Amino acid sequence: MIQFNLLPDVKLEFIKAQARKRLIILSSIIVSVTFMAIFVLLILNVKVAQHKRMSDLTKDIKSSVAKIRETKDIDKILTVQNQLSSLPGLHDQKIISSRLSDYLLQLTPSSAKITNAEVDFTANTIVIKGTTPDLATVNKFTDTLKFTSYKVNNQDGQEGKAFNGVVLSNFSIQDKVTNPQEKATFEITANFDAILFKMIKQQGVLEEKAVTLTIPNIISTRSETEKPTDLFTPTPSTPQGGQ
Repeated sequence: MIQFNLLPDVKLEFIKAQARKRLIILSSIIVSVTFMAIFVLLILNVKVAQHKRMSDLTKDIKSSVAKIRETKDIDKILTVQNQLSSLPGLHDQKIISSRLSDYLLQLTPSSAKITNAEVDFTANTIVIKGTTPDLATVNKFTDTLKFTSYKVNNQDGQEGKAFNGVVLSNFSIQDKVTNPQEKATFEITANFDAILFKMIKQQGVLEEKAVTLTIPNIISTRSETEKPTDLFTPTPSTPQGGQ
């Protein structure tokens, strides 16, 4: 059987182009419908599913809060937790009062006796009461406080004057005492630098030894520093004989 194609080539190409056009349009429609379906699903997820999830989470939160509020003494528990969280900061700010005994041992003259020491760590003041055999020892103790300096044993190595405003506020001499070493009583008030009792963190350094006092070995009492010089200096004696 023999077939003859009587369509011209132009007509044949036109038919093929029409077929390709229909195929492209159909593909475009299918892709558009697919993306439209995806878009609708996303909208439904946001508007419906997510809304329902948020609603469920809100209900769960409210339910958990209600259970927590039903806990007995919940306010006290939360207060304790807040206090526990503030402990590290309070620990860094605490006063190392144990340094006081070491300071007094270094500052007090050997012949003096401390009977009472009152320290106000808020106002940074100290009141020292005690007895000595004489008033000269009291003056020496007072001047020692005036000229004592400190040094912090850390990387900064801060230095400064340990005490200021040192005043011999009260003293008395008793002639009739059973112990001659307690003949004079005194009361010294002074302000101290807050760093003397401040917590200082330094690896390898004990807190009690974190601040070192430098006590000068000088005589600074007025009776010595303002002692008048001799008005008349004896002339050297001349040897006998000769002239």
